[in-house]
Amino acid sequence: MQPIREKVSNAAAAGKEHVDIFKAKAEEKAEKAVARTSEEKRIAEEVRKAKEAQAKMELHEAKARHAAETLQSKQIYLGGIVGPHHHHGTTTPMVGTGQVGQQNPVMGSTVPTTGGTVAPSHPLGGYPPTHHGHI
Repeated sequence: MQPIREKVSNAAAAGKEHVDIFKAKAEEKAEKAVARTSEEKRIAEEVRKAKEAQAKMELHEAKARHAAETLQSKQIYLGGIVGPHHHHGTTTPMVGTGQVGQQNPVMGSTVPTTGGTVAPSHPLGGYPPTHHGHI
């Protein structure tokens, strides 16, 4: 269910991006129409480019936020409903669940824990290279 919600949210964010770009182009045309010098026209074009870049940045921020929400819901599901998973004897509590115990974050998690780095410790979607003796 979360991946569908993420796709819908991403589509809505993409729609907003297209509207923002359309507005920027319309504003550029209006400013160019009243511009008297080539410098003013160039400024209007640069303002449009900046607004387009802002819209694209907001789209990517929204996509990242949606992916993080999906990942967080998966972590809550894996840590809270399925039960504790014991990997290599770690005892880190699951972030955001309000539960304390033997629950561990999903491998490759980028959600900060009680301290340390936020980079994935293992390849995303898998176990560490030496898990269960396999290389």
